[in-house]
Order: sequence, then structure tokens, then C-alpha cells
Amino acid sequence: MGKRFLTVLAIAVLMCSVAFLGLSGAAEQKVPAVIVIKSTLWKDHTKSAVTFDHKKHQEDYKIKCTECHHVYKDGKNVWKQGDEVKKCQDCHNEPTIKGEKKLPKDKQKLNLKIAFHDNCQGCHKELKKKDKAKYGKIPTTCIQCHPKEK
Repeated sequence: MGKRFLTVLAIAVLMCSVAFLGLSGAAEQKVPAVIVIKSTLWKDHTKSAVTFDHKKHQEDYKIKCTECHHVYKDGKNVWKQGDEVKKCQDCHNEPTIKGEKKLPKDKQKLNLKIAFHDNCQGCHKELKKKDKAKYGKIPTTCIQCHPKEK
């Protein structure tokens, strides 16, 4: 009777584990393959929206989620895959678009334009410095990310 009970218990635990893993996977956020970045923080945009190929960055380029997604506590990024993904403008909600580099440092950290440019353009420029032959065509200028609207 003892062995039989342990066997049944082990099977029950295994089945519950499989069910739990299945449910946790279903709860993951669905991420669109392509994201159009056009913030509602600004009524009028000075440049066109940016089309960001999320799938390509994630799967082809193997960029870690924490390179873009973050929640800082005590100077460390504590965000991890599976945590809620907020829109950048939820935290970076300082709207200055011209003269943003003249803002006090604490306001610059909250400025959406600076956040996008430091993260995206900064990463691309770093990659170009490392290997111009491999990364020479990645966008780093305004027009490359913000094409003229037709």
C-alpha cells in the first residue's frame, strides 16, 4: 500500500506540474512581430513613426529582452522575462522634444526621446564601432529610422 500511494502521489504531482507549466505559458504576453513606435505623449510628431522589427531583434539578432525592457531598483534592472511589459512612455513621460539635452539630469532620464535615442541609436552605434563590416548598414541617422512619409 505504501508503494502504491507514493506512485499515485508522484503521478499526481507530475500531472499538476505539466498543467501548471501549460497554464503559465498561456499567460505569457503575445508580442507582435513588428511594432510601430508612435507615442501618444506628443500630439504632433516632428518625424515619422519608427517601425521596429521586434521578432528580428529577438530571434535573429538574439538581443536579450532586458536590453530594452527594464525596471530599475537601487541602480539595477530587476525586470525579467515574463514580467509585465509597459509602454516606454508609461515611465519615460517627460515630453520635451526640442532642447531635451538642456533639461536637468533627472528630467533627462524621464525624457522619452532621449530614452529611445540612447537605447536604440546608442546600441546601433556601438555595434558599428565593434564591426563596421557586419553592422555597417544598421540605422543610426534620423532618416534611416524615421523615413519620410509618403
